[in-house]
Amino acid sequence: MPTTHVASSLLPTPYGTFDMHGFADSETNKEHLALSMGDLASGGAVLTRLHSECLTGDALFSMRCDCGYQLQEALKRIAAEGRGVVLYLRQEGRGIGLVNKIKAYNLQDQGADTVEANEKLGFDADMREYGMTKDMLGHLNVKSVRLMTNNPRKIEALTELGIKVEQRQALEVGENSHNEAYLATKANKLNHLFGQ
Repeated sequence: MPTTHVASSLLPTPYGTFDMHGFADSETNKEHLALSMGDLASGGAVLTRLHSECLTGDALFSMRCDCGYQLQEALKRIAAEGRGVVLYLRQEGRGIGLVNKIKAYNLQDQGADTVEANEKLGFDADMREYGMTKDMLGHLNVKSVRLMTNNPRKIEALTELGIKVEQRQALEVGENSHNEAYLATKANKLNHLFGQ
């Protein structure tokens, strides 16, 4: 397995105390996290979020995207249910990295949308991949999920990896005047499922 569990600890948060699990990916040399709560091995499909790292949204409260809002909402829903997992995947900027993301933001400041900005930098619109989630969910004994996402690619990726997606839960939070165009581009060019 290229992605292996390294260590676990408790992580108290404003939403409740989660178990934090660290994973190392030998193929990419990246480290990923899982934040879990409750007994994941029994009780049916697990409330799950695949969340790609967004330093600006998750830690710096950026209003240019909906990432930080989605992460907080996912943690709240899991805490309310007392059972679930967030896989926090280290693939910043849809996989292009932090500095390139800042370059893409600069192009957006000049009028490009989020897809055009990535493409002007020589990247695909979305460079993320989700192969590491199979090993991570396997370690946590998760075989089927209720996936909190607006992105159909995540459903397809998990299905291809043999993880059963029993339900999709929309995660439409954080819309504001700074990210309206960004969200519209995700719907129109990346086929995100809003209002469905």
